[in-house]
Amino acid sequence: MTHPAEPLVLDPAGADPHAEGARLRARGPATPVDVLGVRAWSVSDPALLKRLLTSPDVSKDARRHWPGFEEAVAHWPLALWVAVRNMFTAHGADHARLRRIVAPAFTARRIAALRPEVETIVGGLLDELAALPADTVVDLRARLAYPLPIAVIGRLLGVPEEDREGFRALVDGVFDTTLDTEAARLNTERLYGLFHAFIAARRAAPGDDMTSLLLAARDEEGDGTGLGEQELADTLLLMISAGYETTVNVIDQAVTALLTHPDQLAHVRAGRAGWEDVVEETLRHEPAVKHLPLRYAVTDIPLPDGRVIAKGEAILASYAAANRHPDWHGPTADAFDLTRPGKDHLAFGHGVHFCLGAPLARLEVATALRALFSRFPGLALAVPAEELRRTPSLITNGHRTLPVTLGRPAD
Repeated sequence: MTHPAEPLVLDPAGADPHAEGARLRARGPATPVDVLGVRAWSVSDPALLKRLLTSPDVSKDARRHWPGFEEAVAHWPLALWVAVRNMFTAHGADHARLRRIVAPAFTARRIAALRPEVETIVGGLLDELAALPADTVVDLRARLAYPLPIAVIGRLLGVPEEDREGFRALVDGVFDTTLDTEAARLNTERLYGLFHAFIAARRAAPGDDMTSLLLAARDEEGDGTGLGEQELADTLLLMISAGYETTVNVIDQAVTALLTHPDQLAHVRAGRAGWEDVVEETLRHEPAVKHLPLRYAVTDIPLPDGRVIAKGEAILASYAAANRHPDWHGPTADAFDLTRPGKDHLAFGHGVHFCLGAPLARLEVATALRALFSRFPGLALAVPAEELRRTPSLITNGHRTLPVTLGRPAD
């Protein structure tokens, strides 16, 4: 294979991710790309990507392992993605420390205990929809996909209901990769203003929530093992953004896939596939995150084709392209198929950075889908599928709106 010398410029708006993914795969297991002006190696081969995601030779700590860090923080629109101080950008023992602090919030027991609350929230949202005239065009992203995860993570962290919309709008800005550097900087400034005010409020009036527990551990222990002040704000940012934005997109994409593939919805209704199959195939077929910036080579890393990712070079995990790789899922990798025997994917990452919130996201999506399609058996898209507009991002993978007609609710 001849490898192109020039990097492939990724579309900031992410308008056609599947064509882009095909181009990446055609250029080999890894290929140079331009990410809003920053050069990185996009890895789209699943075997290579899994190897790199578990290799001690690959770091997420830009301060220690990326010579381009200072320049990126000053001028790159995605500066926040490499500058935060939390699990997302930590490496080695530091990552283990931060993950250990947050992990108790996401144990299997705690997630199971949230099930009744998730079902109650979903039921309330569907009750509101059922009260509308049957022919009303409803934006299901705004009326179900958004409010469910922001309510769940808001309650988990103790974010007051009246503040959740403010966080939501600013978190959306973090994922909007069409913002220029100044707009991204202002969005980050406003976001931290909200977080610091929220932290001060929880410190003054603690409750039975994760933020209050993290604050108590920080303020009482003082032994250096808890979260620093910046780590606390950035950990809350990670939990809200990862716990909200990604789940919104999976609900959005799952509904879209089922409404545009009636044969697949028929499998579910006939019992040939379950709602968990819908969740996993959606995560494979349309993962919530297309590309995740960034990782860095700690040392020179030889590639299978003889090229080398040099020490200090940036690495981009291109999950959407990897999930549809024919070496992994055969010639039907691009198809949405609930009966596919293997639905393995990298939507939640791989290795030590595997998403802690994956069980919660799966619970929320399956609960929402099961209840939605049971309550509204005549649910249909209100516009042709090709008219759905994607969110302006090379990172996140959803639609700006999801207009549907509900039909008459079931008795």
